[in-house]
Amino acid sequence: MFNLFKKDEVNPKDNFSLIAITSLLIHSAKIDENFTENERKIIKKTLIEMGANVENIDEIIKEAEKKEKDSNQILEFTKEVKNKSIEEKKTVVEALWNIIYSDNNPDMYESNLMRRLTGLIYIDPKIAGDIKERV
Repeated sequence: MFNLFKKDEVNPKDNFSLIAITSLLIHSAKIDENFTENERKIIKKTLIEMGANVENIDEIIKEAEKKEKDSNQILEFTKEVKNKSIEEKKTVVEALWNIIYSDNNPDMYESNLMRRLTGLIYIDPKIAGDIKERV
């Protein structure tokens, strides 16, 4: 009965989704074997844009790092992204391109990852290309 007066809490499903998306962003940051503080800042900014509670961001990143380390495939991460709205997908793709270009040296592994991801998250390659140009 008094639950009506409780402060809104983070939906566990939303938290799971944010962890999966963060794992994907961390995977892209680590693909060049150099996970920088700048890439971490990009990930935090993206989480805030996607509605993460600021107080929980470090916890989400910590959990996502563990999940990314324990995983051997990106499909479990992309599954969450492909179910998002087109605007949320664009936010994720923009973050991915920002991460890739954060060191001013995109390599073939990062480019290959983006080609694979656009298909896996069901986003038009033209839209991904437009976001790449903007970044």
